[in-house]
Order: sequence, then structure tokens, then C-alpha cells
Amino acid sequence: MWVITSLHMRHLKSTKKPRFVLAVLFLVGLGIYLAIPTYVINAIQHGNPGLNDYQIFENRQVRAGKPDPWKLSQDLNKVKLPDSLQEQLEHYDPVAFLVIRNDEIIYEKYWEGYSENSLSNSFSVAKSIVGLLVGIAIDEGLIDSLDQSVGDFLPEFTTEEKNKITLRDLLTMSSGTNWDEAYSNLNSITTQAYYGDNLRALVTNLQLVETPGVRFNYQSGNTELLAMVLNRATGKTLSEYASEKLWRKIGATHDAWWSLDKKDGIEKAFCCFNSNARDFARIGQLILNKGKWNQDQVVSEAYIEETIQPANYLIDEKGQPVDFYGLHWWVIHDKNRQIPYTRGILGQYIFAIPDQQAVVVRLGHERSSVYRGEHTEDIYLYLNIADHILSQ
Repeated sequence: MWVITSLHMRHLKSTKKPRFVLAVLFLVGLGIYLAIPTYVINAIQHGNPGLNDYQIFENRQVRAGKPDPWKLSQDLNKVKLPDSLQEQLEHYDPVAFLVIRNDEIIYEKYWEGYSENSLSNSFSVAKSIVGLLVGIAIDEGLIDSLDQSVGDFLPEFTTEEKNKITLRDLLTMSSGTNWDEAYSNLNSITTQAYYGDNLRALVTNLQLVETPGVRFNYQSGNTELLAMVLNRATGKTLSEYASEKLWRKIGATHDAWWSLDKKDGIEKAFCCFNSNARDFARIGQLILNKGKWNQDQVVSEAYIEETIQPANYLIDEKGQPVDFYGLHWWVIHDKNRQIPYTRGILGQYIFAIPDQQAVVVRLGHERSSVYRGEHTEDIYLYLNIADHILSQ
């Protein structure tokens, strides 16, 4: 009896030991998991940003009003691209390519089941939309001028140093803050902004590290601060203001969706305005129309003109005058033309081509990693394809 009991006790001890070890390992693992920031977990879970990320975020509706559909040209899609251009067009995994001339769609193509109704993330194209909304708020007298201090709207920017930052500095990407625009770093502030849930705290804690209004340094945090300024100046959410003062007025045919940092939170103003190619094209047409849509002056002509002129009083990282960026809009010099455009990190583009009275929209999954100055090589490719279509 004693022998049996002794063997039984040794068996119990031997089974308790691994169970204890497993319990300890579980608790250690749980502790590590709980210590990892939420945005890191989200980034690991969802991976690289994608066109359909509105499905993983909370969103706020940007309501359309009475639609003003594009006319379809009688020559729609009659241009057949040479095989070489077709291959170039499809090289970076597109989902939409649209060309509009004189208010008529002359070329339209979709891939992967996308259509004129499909939602797609615009990424940093959203920055250019925010830039236009700032102009509208100035036109309405809700903001005094571009040279007004950010501290007039945000108490966190009333310190002696941060009070030097103006709205112009934010719009021209020359705020001088310590935001690090790193996309591949899991721990970067940009990753935290995209996958995190407290944008307000993230951007109001930024510090001034160089004199504002001197050096161009592209920072998504600047756009988020502008969105917070607009919220304070207008008393409306960014989506409400965009709907009332922009989206409805330019005849959008579909509601758009602006992704939020959390439920009932604030818009990811720097990236996540979701719409379709035809409605994105309206933003380009507004630039061609010098801020006017039909008989309605949506944004003042003077503000549009300043928006698309490079802020050449700034210097770039090489110490050269900036000839490629205005007020939250990019500017490219191509074939003796100055073309304003918006761009997103996966190859989202809206080009406004004044000499052709044309708008070109390209949406997709990739863009070139090779740069010519400040512009990726695929931009020249799309402008070349558009020129071929427009010349027929």
C-alpha cells in the first residue's frame, strides 16, 4: 500500500511541474502581449496598408448631395493603347485609370472587379482635400489668414516655441516639428497614426525642433493638425465640413467615407478619404475651374492659384528652392508644363492638366520606388499615357 501511494505521489509531482511551467509561460506571454501597444498589434494583424482598409477602421460619412454626373464622350474608350503603353499602364497593379477632357470622360478602365462605384482608399490624396477645406474656411472668414498661428486654435500650441507655427507652415510642410515620416518602421509615429486610436494626443505632443517656414519636410502630422484647426474653427467634424462645403457642391455621385482613429473619434485626415475614380476626378476639375463648379465659387480663385504655386521660398533637403510643392498640392514640371497633382503612397493620383483641360485619375496597389527629384517615375509614365490618349 505504501509503495503504491509513494508512486502515486511521485506521479502527481511530475504532472504538476509541467503544468506550473506552462502556467508561468502563459502569464509571461500574456504580460508581453498586454505590454505591446495596440497600434503594433493592429499593424502586425493587418500588415501593409491597402485599398480596402476602410473595412478595418471606423468611418464617418461624407454625404453627397444632388449628383452632377460626368458626360460620356461619344469617343469613350475608342483609343486603343499600343501594347507597350498597355504594359506600362498595368505594370504597377492598377485598379482604375480615368481621363476626362472638357468635362467628358474619354477613357475609363478598371481592373480586379473595380468599377466607377468602387470605394478605394486615397491615402495622401486626402491631404490635398484638407488643403482645399482650409481655403474654404478662410473664404468664409472662419480663419483669418494662412499666416494665423496654430496656437490661436489649439491650446497645446500656445507655448513660446510652438506658437511660431502658422497654418501656412503646416500647408507647405515646413512646420519644423519632430514628426518622423517613416513607413517601414513598425514603431514609427506614422505607423502609430495609421493603426493607433488616439491621433489627438499623438499630434498635440509634437515638439518644435527647427525654425518653421524654412525647410520642406513632408509630415503627415501637419495635415492632422490642420484637420483639428478646421474642427475648432468651424465647429463641425472634418467629414461634416467636407460634405457641406465641398463634396455636395462639386456634384459627387456617391457618399465618401473618412476613416477614424476610433469609434466617434477624429478623421485620419492625412490618409483615409475613401471614394471612387469618377468622384476623385472632381477634385482635379475644381483646380482646372479655378475653384468654381458650375456657377458656384467653391474655393476662391486666389486661394487655388496660391495652392498650385510652388513654395519656392522654402529649401529642400539639398538646400535648393522648393519647386515641387504648394499648399498641400504637388507640382510637377513635365514637357514645359506645370501640372498640379495629388498623390498617395500606393500610386493614387489626380492630375489637373491645364493646357489640355484634362483630369487624369489613377488608382492602384503600387507605385514606383524610383524617384526623379521629388516625383516617382510612374508619374511620368501616366502623364505620357494620358498625352497619347488626349492626342488622338
